[in-house]
Amino acid sequence: MELIKKHFPLLTEKQIAQFAQLKPLYTEWNEKVNVVSRKDIENLYERHVLHSLGIAKVFKFPENTDILDVGTGGGFPGIPLAIMFPESNFHLVDSIGKKIVVVKNVSEALGLKNVVAEQVRAEAIKHRKYDFVVSRAVAQLKEFYPWVKHKFKPASEVAYKSGLLYLKGGDLTAEIKESKLVKVRVHNLEKFFEPEFFETKKVVFVPRQ
Repeated sequence: MELIKKHFPLLTEKQIAQFAQLKPLYTEWNEKVNVVSRKDIENLYERHVLHSLGIAKVFKFPENTDILDVGTGGGFPGIPLAIMFPESNFHLVDSIGKKIVVVKNVSEALGLKNVVAEQVRAEAIKHRKYDFVVSRAVAQLKEFYPWVKHKFKPASEVAYKSGLLYLKGGDLTAEIKESKLVKVRVHNLEKFFEPEFFETKKVVFVPRQ
């Protein structure tokens, strides 16, 4: 928890309280549904919460924006981002029902009014459009982007550059080239966070195209 306060010193008391609840909530739920690996539960704040908030270091969601979190698993990066940006709306989806049960219960316990969790594949979402899509290493970019490219609101409806914010690791040079996506920006999280875990971690921004 000290890691979160160190890197985000302007949190409100409410946000600090919500972030502090994450460890006991996920520890309890992880006994019932394994959404975080056993070895990672002790490193929850570093490897899951702070990692999710890497997106907040490179981008600030404007108020009233709609964000889709694809393959959210136990709620990452969506739940930490929903705490960080309470004026934005988050739709967290995953194909595995028991993980969505955890997300719903954690969101409710935190009092997050800006989170909707749903068991559904991204490809099956037909009638909703979003300003941004976020996700954490669900698949290679060349596979992942086609799943979400039609999920964005028309350019005429947004006053900023919308797109995909994707948490990835390792050398992405070949992956980005294979994806044939243009104007991709890569932000290295080691610039913001000092733990060794972040040495190869990145936020990839893919503008809607």
